[in-house]
Amino acid sequence: MEIILKQDLDKLGNVDDIVNVKSGYARNFLIPKGYAILATKTAKKIHEENMRQKAHKESKLRENAESMVSKMDGLKIRVPAKTSSTGKIFGSVNTIMLSEALTKEGFDIDRKNITIKGDAVKEVGNYIANVKIYKNIKVDIDFEVFSE
Repeated sequence: MEIILKQDLDKLGNVDDIVNVKSGYARNFLIPKGYAILATKTAKKIHEENMRQKAHKESKLRENAESMVSKMDGLKIRVPAKTSSTGKIFGSVNTIMLSEALTKEGFDIDRKNITIKGDAVKEVGNYIANVKIYKNIKVDIDFEVFSE
């Protein structure tokens, strides 16, 4: 029996895959739990149209992400921090501060998509952060921590 998956299932498939399973497994488990729907002619046509639209949206998002990467390439951000006289930061510089600095530069990036390479930033200096723009499109940015 052919079904269209609505969720990722281990050893069966990913979302929007059309797979063949035994009818009892489909009728008694997958369909009632909402993990799949029956792959009728109309469901297949709807699925095909949805996949076409999804691919179009995906290509636009990928183009936007690649243009953002080209704009961010070579970007150097300055992040202010309160420091002692020896250059040690009170606390540490985190992804929230980097996200705010990127917003000031005109890039709206969520803090969850930023990772700082290396150890925690606890001193004044130059560091590198990895910014995830879209799925597997990432860019490294340099940032400098300076004393306020």
